[in-house]
Amino acid sequence: MPRYANWLANGMKARGHEVSIIYPDAITHKWKIFKNFKKWLGYVDQYILFPINVKSKLKNMPKDTLFVFTDHALGPWVPLVSNRKHIVHCHDFLAQKSAMGQIPQNPTGKFGAIYQAYIRNGFKQAKNFISISHKTQTDLHEFLGDNKPNISEVVYNGLNQKFDLQNIDECRNDVGSFINTNLSSGYFLHVGGNLWYKNRKGVLLIYDAWRKLNPLSQVKLLMLGAAPEDDLLSTYNNCTFKNDIHFVLGANDDLLKKAYCGSIMLLFPSIAEGFGWPIAEAMASGCPVLTTNAVPMSEVAGMAAVFVSQSPSEYDDMLKWAGLAAQKIDLVLSSEEATNNSIAKGFENVKRFDSDKALDAIEDIYIQVYKN
Repeated sequence: MPRYANWLANGMKARGHEVSIIYPDAITHKWKIFKNFKKWLGYVDQYILFPINVKSKLKNMPKDTLFVFTDHALGPWVPLVSNRKHIVHCHDFLAQKSAMGQIPQNPTGKFGAIYQAYIRNGFKQAKNFISISHKTQTDLHEFLGDNKPNISEVVYNGLNQKFDLQNIDECRNDVGSFINTNLSSGYFLHVGGNLWYKNRKGVLLIYDAWRKLNPLSQVKLLMLGAAPEDDLLSTYNNCTFKNDIHFVLGANDDLLKKAYCGSIMLLFPSIAEGFGWPIAEAMASGCPVLTTNAVPMSEVAGMAAVFVSQSPSEYDDMLKWAGLAAQKIDLVLSSEEATNNSIAKGFENVKRFDSDKALDAIEDIYIQVYKN
């Protein structure tokens, strides 16, 4: 979110607007005498001291100021300016849906449900919204119910970093040096953490199934993200080709870009997403993509990806699902022509996620809110 907020702020400044970012300061959170209560002191900073600070600042702000909430999770503060010009950016409502029992794979505790209700009651008081996908917009309207917004538009994310082609051999060499492994034969790639919807378990099963179809292959699997948790480690230990699976920790943005360019395919079979950044990033880097045939992944991928059905939850069913995915991968990687065709489609598709075009569309909506 800080990166997204800075992207918006810098984009609006470049378009001639005066911009300032307001956020809670860590005041009580720094009190060393209460170090065992830092979490709760953080809540004091956010939900008690920050609103007081904002109310004080509002007195000196011009009446025509537009207040932009860079995520709907900032809902608790929407009521502070609900009677002034405002707009809320919406990314994904997975936490909200989990808290309401709509996602059985990710149950939410009592306190978490109360907290999400607090957020929901806040953003429902807003009147203007920008969603990053049609899926997010649909979820938003379900939560708003009879509270019809004045403005509700969809603007796809713009790539806020430069992703493009690099020398494949050099990229594989640099990434290989980082993990002390020979990657000259190529590798599959996954980018994401341990959140339930990232389906890292499914990625392992797809790779293992593909290697069983291609037992002589030297192609490896790189999992960029957080260290694996116990459940994922259990799946990893059961993989036939686990010695060729590498969990890559601490990769910076430069290494991530090289990892995309050196990969033979991004495996991204997420169960859900708010947008699905890696799909667009991989395509912009000349990397074919496998992803789930469900929104918003299918929105982002367009017609340029290898699509698989949403992953089942039962292990035996997942094995069958992974086997079908492996066969689809082989169709793309079976010939240079098929691979190049997939890459070309990706380049064409990713033109939709131009950062300047996204910022232009967002500015137009901001101006519309301002005029209204």
